[in-house]
Amino acid sequence: MLKVIKSNDKDAQLIKEALKNNRRAQQQLYEKYAPKMLGLCKYYIKDLQQAEEIMLNGFFKVFTKLATFKNEGSFEGWIKRIMIWESISFLRKKSKLVYIDDLSYFEKAEEIPEESLISIENLQNYIDELPDACKVIFNLFVIEEYKHSEIAALLNITEGTSKTQLFRARKALQKMLKTNKRDYHETQV
Repeated sequence: MLKVIKSNDKDAQLIKEALKNNRRAQQQLYEKYAPKMLGLCKYYIKDLQQAEEIMLNGFFKVFTKLATFKNEGSFEGWIKRIMIWESISFLRKKSKLVYIDDLSYFEKAEEIPEESLISIENLQNYIDELPDACKVIFNLFVIEEYKHSEIAALLNITEGTSKTQLFRARKALQKMLKTNKRDYHETQV
């Protein structure tokens, strides 16, 4: 009878070895999760080089805090929380998290010409055009499926602010998509 080895069993063994400062195990964990984590950091940080730096800082924390991982939930989820926290901390340090009450900012948002069907990459470009505070809340709520209460606690804001910023992000994205669709059809005539 063949033994089925779950990926979690392999992770558990790698984690055990990484806790002993086994560089090969650390490298294997890094190689397994780095592509996903870079993508996650890119959701929050527009500049690829900065996103890479955030991811590397996050992995430094992963390996220095590995002993605190309690095997409650997935290892990948634990890493994701670290990467999200690193991304938000970076934006806070750069003073880029400004919660806007004035909707006129979104009326000035640059229009991005695109094809008629929007790709994931193009959608990410639109999300990148959002103010950082709106983008963070949009990503946490829509992509990471955090609740407004969790977002509020994480960002030290009220639930109402979280809901308002999400509403504004959605409206801005709708406007960008409508503008894109209108511009595309005008160029086809």
